[in-house]
Amino acid sequence: MKTLRPFIAMLLAVLLAAPAFAGIGGHEAIYRGGTYPMQNGTKGALDLSDAGVAVFRVKDSEGASIRIPYSAVTSIEYGQKAGRRLGAAIATTILVSPVGLALLLSHKRRHIVTLMWTADGKNAAAVFEVGKGAIRSTLVALEARTGKKVEYESPDARKNVGL
Repeated sequence: MKTLRPFIAMLLAVLLAAPAFAGIGGHEAIYRGGTYPMQNGTKGALDLSDAGVAVFRVKDSEGASIRIPYSAVTSIEYGQKAGRRLGAAIATTILVSPVGLALLLSHKRRHIVTLMWTADGKNAAAVFEVGKGAIRSTLVALEARTGKKVEYESPDARKNVGL
């Protein structure tokens, strides 16, 4: 039993630490900035099911949202930001070196969608980070509802999203 204690302790440490390093969920979105008066990093969901407006609903907040009429959208841009998971790798290297090494060598790809539109005769913009599980359907829905083509930051961005 004494030989199992270090193994159990290490396993518990890894399991308890993993959620702390989790990124955005597959179907979530994060407001990353723009002209709307909302704090950068606000988590929520980008709802494109309405035929007339895209709605970013803030998680854990009743009524807080950004409403973007599809007819007012002037452009849609998509790009990716890739980075190494250095913070997670350093922290888990202390706990379990193979897991930390794997995190250090892995890439985290962020899917960034920028919507620009006009509101009350003024230009407006919002930048969203969209989860991996929703990025394809988000781009397809935005093109279909707005009638605008997505502008990709690079050929790699188009290729990596599979469109």
